Amino acid sequence: MTLKGRDFLSISDLSGDEIRLLVKETGRMKSKQREGGLEKVLEDHVIGLLFEKPSTRTRVSFQVAINHLGGNAVYMRPGELHLSRGEAIKDTARILSSYLDGIVVRTYSQRILEELAEYSDVPVINALSDLEHPTQIISDIYSILEAKKKIDGLRLAWVGDGNNVCHSLLLACGKLGLDLNVSCPEGYDPKEEILTEAKSYASESGAEIKIVREPKEAVRDVDVIYTDTWVSIGQEEEYAVREKAFRNYQINRELLSQARDDVIVMHCLPAYRGKEITEDVLEGDKSIVWEQSRNKLYGAKAVLASFIP
Repeated sequence: MTLKGRDFLSISDLSGDEIRLLVKETGRMKSKQREGGLEKVLEDHVIGLLFEKPSTRTRVSFQVAINHLGGNAVYMRPGELHLSRGEAIKDTARILSSYLDGIVVRTYSQRILEELAEYSDVPVINALSDLEHPTQIISDIYSILEAKKKIDGLRLAWVGDGNNVCHSLLLACGKLGLDLNVSCPEGYDPKEEILTEAKSYASESGAEIKIVREPKEAVRDVDVIYTDTWVSIGQEEEYAVREKAFRNYQINRELLSQARDDVIVMHCLPAYRGKEITEDVLEGDKSIVWEQSRNKLYGAKAVLASFIP
């Protein structure tokens, strides 16, 4: 089983076994760094980071991962490229891939990502699009494994917006056989095509995937509660409307009381305290958010080492 030379645009690009392989590699990368035995698997490689959207954790984790693995990173903003002046995406893809050994892309549009991949001769990795955030979910699944010492048999709840991170989580749970309740207000559900795809994977893996409107019902007896910001990048004009729609979808102590006693809380950050999550929960003993964030570095290493030939 090899991922070398392939694109990583969606969790759907992977089998359940391949997800587990990347999760295992994430743990191996973490152990290697702690032992001081960094592998220079990207030596003499140059990786492009093409980021349309602002980023803290994803950009820095990938840039540091490239450096630790012996490679060099070239950071590119669209405003600095001829893409901003109307150059065709396929032309940019052809040229960049003739210089680089891989391209990590954070973009507003999955369509742009897919066109870059179609015309690129080197692997293209999705570091977030409007549709998915697959590299986030690889390090997240590892974080769950690290905290719970297992993955199989766990029940998860997503509370909040049915966004790109939720989409990747849905697909991963379907592939891995993990039960997932998604609790969103009406009008903010995951995209129907993603939900249908996830349920088709779930029918094969034995997972149960449901939309559950009431957050207290969604988190009842679950092992993991995951949330994200109510207002993603590019949705700032919807702030007031979204804040009203999501006001009953906050992760707080009252909601946690409905889950298992040993429930863990996750958030992919940035977090807005007092909105989607309260300060005491974010900083509390149920939260694994900070280790989850740190694990993005090891997930980035695992993805780069696995996909870049």
